[in-house]
Amino acid sequence: MISNWLAASLSRRNIHYGWVMVGVTFLAALISAGTVGAPGVFIVPLQKEFGWSTAEISSALSIRFILFGLMAPFAAALLNRYGLRNVTLTAQLIVVSALVASLGMTEVWQLVLLWGVVIGIGTGMTALVLGATIATRWFAASRGLVVGIMTASVATGQLVFLPLLASLTERFGWRLALGFVCIMLGVSALAVLLAMRDRPSDLGLRPFGDKGTEPLPAPPVSHGSITAVALGTLRDASKSRAFWILFATFFVCGASTNGLVQVHLIPMCLDFGIPQVQAASLLAAMGIFDFFGTIMSGWLSDRYDNRWLLFWYYGLRGLSLIFLPFSDFSFYGLSIFAMFYGLDWIATVPPTVRLTAQKFGPERANLVFGWIFAGHQLGAGTAAFGAGLSRTLLQSYLPAFFIAGALCVFASLIVLALSRQPKPQPAMAQAARATGPA
Repeated sequence: MISNWLAASLSRRNIHYGWVMVGVTFLAALISAGTVGAPGVFIVPLQKEFGWSTAEISSALSIRFILFGLMAPFAAALLNRYGLRNVTLTAQLIVVSALVASLGMTEVWQLVLLWGVVIGIGTGMTALVLGATIATRWFAASRGLVVGIMTASVATGQLVFLPLLASLTERFGWRLALGFVCIMLGVSALAVLLAMRDRPSDLGLRPFGDKGTEPLPAPPVSHGSITAVALGTLRDASKSRAFWILFATFFVCGASTNGLVQVHLIPMCLDFGIPQVQAASLLAAMGIFDFFGTIMSGWLSDRYDNRWLLFWYYGLRGLSLIFLPFSDFSFYGLSIFAMFYGLDWIATVPPTVRLTAQKFGPERANLVFGWIFAGHQLGAGTAAFGAGLSRTLLQSYLPAFFIAGALCVFASLIVLALSRQPKPQPAMAQAARATGPA
């Protein structure tokens, strides 16, 4: 197999195959980010062609965000049971099928079904849980940096795809732009098929940074059902105050990023006379800052108190959202917003993943993080619909931005309630031994 040959070749150069896994996952997440962010470009064209209201379109996107998050804990169980490559390829097939079918949609219920339900399930089968799984399974060192790199793929996806999709939509229509996304998903699926492996032991390797000499243990066999494993994890984790703090702060994270800015910034800019391509370029500029900010966040999370990192990330994000309505949407004002907001768009992910692993142990970090990520997407769905409703009823997106900013300030305060040196709960450790490592 190509992966075996590549692993042997890299080993001769003293390069661990885990970095190949990071690269393949980065590519898959990058293209997925283009898929998730694309509807923000398509809102106005869909309104013009079909006469659908912002609230109607936002309802489909809201459902997608919620399902994307609710699938995360079950995705972790699926990844543990069926392997990284199989689940990732299945997810990409589901998303491509829904996108191709949506090229012929004419009714709003079809939008809700395809872009809301089907794509929500498909993208949720991997979500950020895939990156967290690879970081904890393939790396014993530099986990924060790895999570930062893979999370930064979301920013890179916006940087690469949104201005391009906006330009294609403006020149040739939204259907051709959507067809381009399908082609790129096919490229990603090919890379996953050829290079992605499940565990380091599949290639006779130890995780990066693992200097042990004992024989590698056999992969654990999970006997429980996918639903039982996911719900059992929720039952055990929900007994911890730390879980609910991380869940609540990640709810705010989703509400202030994916659900609000990613979906509604472009149509809001159009309300202020800013062309769609220029507005998409603003998101791309945020992607540039976020790419570096998230990787730096991963580096910092390996070295400093993650609670205080989250305090500053949420606080600065909240101030930037409150500032936006006062920017007059001038080039100068929007540039300041893009810089400060972009630097910590998803910089919250590496500290959150590390806090999850510290509190609940690396064995079940991906399962617990799946439920925390569900909170992220519940927040995104709430904001996606709420901002669309604000635009429909009040003819303005600005109230949604003020509320999101206030929530971020609130999140920056409650995260400090986490204990400084969390210890795994006995119930979680016992459950981890029963079901095996992630």
